[in-house]
Amino acid sequence: MTPKPRKNDSSRNGSAVKYGTPIHLNNKQGSEEEEKPSSYPKALNAFSNLLFWGERNNDKLESVFGNHLGRILASLSMFILGITARGEWVIFGVYFLKYIQSGGSENYIEESDQLIQSFSDWVDVRFKGYFSILVPATIVSYLMYFGIGGYLHWFYYVRQRDTPENWKCQPKTWLSPELERHEIMVGSVSLVFGSAISAAIATYVVNGGWTTIYFNISDYGFVYFVLQVPMCFIFQDYLTYWHHRIYHTPFLYKNFHKLHHTYKQPTAFSVTAIHPIEFMHMQAVMMSPMFLFPVHWLTFSVGLVYIYYHGIIDHSGVNFKRYWWQPWQPDCIFHDNHHQYFHVNFGFNCELWDKLHGTYRRKDRIYREDIFYGTGKSLHEATAEELQQDIQERVSENPLAYQGDQRHFDLSSDEILGTLGKLKQNH
Repeated sequence: MTPKPRKNDSSRNGSAVKYGTPIHLNNKQGSEEEEKPSSYPKALNAFSNLLFWGERNNDKLESVFGNHLGRILASLSMFILGITARGEWVIFGVYFLKYIQSGGSENYIEESDQLIQSFSDWVDVRFKGYFSILVPATIVSYLMYFGIGGYLHWFYYVRQRDTPENWKCQPKTWLSPELERHEIMVGSVSLVFGSAISAAIATYVVNGGWTTIYFNISDYGFVYFVLQVPMCFIFQDYLTYWHHRIYHTPFLYKNFHKLHHTYKQPTAFSVTAIHPIEFMHMQAVMMSPMFLFPVHWLTFSVGLVYIYYHGIIDHSGVNFKRYWWQPWQPDCIFHDNHHQYFHVNFGFNCELWDKLHGTYRRKDRIYREDIFYGTGKSLHEATAEELQQDIQERVSENPLAYQGDQRHFDLSSDEILGTLGKLKQNH
């Protein structure tokens, strides 16, 4: 998924992008900074600056990587960051080693079962060697986060900052430096939780813990091996949709999920900038197939790689589009819209769930942070001020982020005049 650099009629100074002959209710321009968090520990400035090493080495990086090689490395970087940020690589590695050791048989698990006589025995046996896995998992997570994350930050947000209309989903608005650092701080804390959970699962598996994972295709047949690919994907993605949507109910949103929506212009680092409670719930959703129905270790591992890779893509803020062989996969702008408009587009790797449940973004609706439940507010019920603000949001989107290189939610001048006319009649 590599964005195609093309020029459009948007400008760097935040002027309105033309779409037909729309009417703009005022000339307020897009802002380059959003409201910063109410508190931010300054002591973490040095810590967050580790991530921005690319800014200090811009000339050297440009001379080495250039354009074409840089794009290839950027795509590869997103893939690597996706599978290492939460420490899941240790789970993949453990399953691979277990597959090699077992040869498709799990008879050696019975030996460990015989050692368990109490709960303390269960903990000692199943989680033996936990810290020997936790330490390397955490180290790799932080190395990838700051190393690869820093490269991605440089390639897009430093190297191409003067041409955001070519690659950025919201080219007129940027996170403030304070929010960038806040995002890194929260994301860095999540790395610890992710590595701890992944290390626990890895040690549980390597020490013979019960799961529904199997290693020999012949155990359930080739037909089931093939069918479980869409089955596992649909199960995880639909469960993720409802998990996400539930966290957008007023109480859970205000107390937990709102932290993630601090970043209205998401970057790749937003994917781990989540409240710890929600983070653990999300990990439970992702790992649930290995305890609920038979799934081959390779299917499970590849599925997680796909999900986490697109998690980075969807939060990147870059106008990536799906490939021809991914008709189910939304473009990056789908989830970018979710951050920009808050309570809409709750799905991740399949937009069908939003269409089925009425939470897919609609042209005739207004969406804001204080309008919950995913259905928005009718344009005809909006005030003139709300309509004005909504139009500004719509024209701030990059047409290159949409299929056909044209925005899908622009209002024509006739639609705006008709809405204004009904507003006058209602008032």
